Amino acid sequence: MKHLIFAGLALAVTVITAATVPAPAPAQARKPVVVELFTSQGCSSCPPAEAFLGELADRADVVALEFHVDYWDSLNYMWHGEWKDPFSAPEHTQRQRHYNVAIRGQSGVYTPQMVVDGRFEAVGSRRDQVTDVIDRAATAAGKLTVAITATDGRLMASVSEAAEGAADIFLVRFLDRAETIVKKGENHGKVLVSRHIVREVRSLGAWRGAQTAVPLPPDATSAGMGCAVLVQAANHGPILGAALCPKGTSS
Repeated sequence: MKHLIFAGLALAVTVITAATVPAPAPAQARKPVVVELFTSQGCSSCPPAEAFLGELADRADVVALEFHVDYWDSLNYMWHGEWKDPFSAPEHTQRQRHYNVAIRGQSGVYTPQMVVDGRFEAVGSRRDQVTDVIDRAATAAGKLTVAITATDGRLMASVSEAAEGAADIFLVRFLDRAETIVKKGENHGKVLVSRHIVREVRSLGAWRGAQTAVPLPPDATSAGMGCAVLVQAANHGPILGAALCPKGTSS
């Protein structure tokens, strides 16, 4: 686990916690849990976490997303030099900062870190910790049902109603799989395999408690690209519901 400290942002974010954690629900009864891995190809501790995320990506009850941060891009690793992660983006670092302020109460960020449903966090390579927080998130009350269906060649996302609440609806587009030969930095000489690499997060509108349906844009999916829909409380708050776009579909 690598710690890199950055100036934090003052955020007012609601964090859901529980004093007691009920027993895990059966996998078939669970609504999907969102697991976000914050990683970098410049981080030597990250490949095991990326391999684990690849396993989670194959689970029906998990929406696995890999966000590559940019704060490793300018670090010089002795004589092996700097490695610019081709998938890194400052927006991903900003997202991670928001989560750390909300969940951990501090502005420092580290890799590899997994954030689960915007509520819990764990070291991404510690499988037991991650599995525990996935189970905790899966049993949280008030999760919404999100469904994505194809109608007349178009993808449509629907969000269930709730007695109260408000959130934003996001489309997340990701590269399904990539292999990268790393030539510099801590991972020089390695071939890194990544899954569900986030390339774009796009707003689709708002959810205000009523059952809501929104069409996905025509470019939501394409060859080698997948997508997911997240319903998330404002300011990077808890994720209330999510779904993956069906494989082999286009909008």
